[in-house]
Amino acid sequence: MTDFAHLHVHTQYSILDGAANIPELIRKVKATGMKAIAITDHGNMFGVKEFHNEAKKQGIKPILGCEVYVASNSRFKKDEKEDRAGFHLILLAKNMKGYKNLIKMVSLAWIEGFYYKPRIDKELLRKYSEG
Repeated sequence: MTDFAHLHVHTQYSILDGAANIPELIRKVKATGMKAIAITDHGNMFGVKEFHNEAKKQGIKPILGCEVYVASNSRFKKDEKEDRAGFHLILLAKNMKGYKNLIKMVSLAWIEGFYYKPRIDKELLRKYSEG
C-alpha cells in the first residue's frame, strides 16, 4: 500500500470539469493500493454522502472537501468583473467540526455569495476555520 492520496479530485458533480463516477473512482483507488482519497468538487458537496458511503464500504478513508470560490472582497459585493472568475481554494475537513463548518460555508456561498458562482469570503473563512 502507498501513503499517497489524491487530495484534489472532481467527480461528476463538478459540472463541465469532473467526470469521475464515484463507485468507479473508489474501485480504482483501492486497486492502486491507496488508503484514502479526497473529493473537492467545485462549489458544492452534492456527492459527499455517496462518496463517504462507497469509500467506507470498500475500506478506503474518505476525505471530505470542496474547491470553493473566494470573492476578492466581500461575498455580498456583486458588481465587480474580477469576481466573475473568482479565486479557487481547496478546503478539506479534518474532523466532524470541520465538516460542519465546510457545509456551512458552502451553503452560505449559495445563499449569500452567489454571483456567477457560489462564493465565500475571508470573513467566512475566519469564522468557520476550525476543523
